[in-house]
Amino acid sequence: MSLLQGVTLINKDFLIDTGFAEHNRLNMKHNNLIRFAFGLVLLPVTGLNTSMVTPKVESPQSILVQKMNNGVESLLALNQATDDKTKTLQLQADAIDAYFTKRSAPLAGLGMKMAVEADKNGLDWRLLPAIATRESNAGKMACKRVAHSFFGWGSCHIAFDSDEQAIEIVAAHLGGNMDSTDQYYEGKTTYQILRKYNTVIKKYPEEVINIMNMIGPEDVSTSDITPNKTV
Repeated sequence: MSLLQGVTLINKDFLIDTGFAEHNRLNMKHNNLIRFAFGLVLLPVTGLNTSMVTPKVESPQSILVQKMNNGVESLLALNQATDDKTKTLQLQADAIDAYFTKRSAPLAGLGMKMAVEADKNGLDWRLLPAIATRESNAGKMACKRVAHSFFGWGSCHIAFDSDEQAIEIVAAHLGGNMDSTDQYYEGKTTYQILRKYNTVIKKYPEEVINIMNMIGPEDVSTSDITPNKTV
């Protein structure tokens, strides 16, 4: 081998080695740039997804406190509604008893019973005392042949065990809550109830409604409940 050929081989080997080295260096640089670019893109996206899908986890203590607070609020609302109902019933009872007392009627003292049964059966609170007043002068002229019949229910053919039972049963009938008479009274207005209650006397509904207005206004919470008129 000549010196020139040896130099040529060495240069070729050197060039080949140098070319491979440069190629590897460029590849590494390229790969590093790709990794860097992925890092810039993926990190913000990863952080965004985490903040969007990670749910807020409440501790058992906070959940318990929230349930207790909700329970207290519901209880307070219920108590308030009960207090309002009790006050309304008391005002109605006082108005009924004041009307009966002014007339020296035997039914004085039954105002609360009448108010409660009217409320239970969806009736105007003044209806029962007004019918009792129209039929028996509030108990003064109650039917003699049957007991506790101051409503004239059943044309004085139906007796009751007590005044309270008479109020309960008649109120249930007028409210449409008795199978034997619901076809006459269920879903009816006060006027319609009275028209069915007495079909003989033409002005019967108007007469009873007039007594109702003397006992007090429909909404007792907005007016003076002391009766100042007599029938």
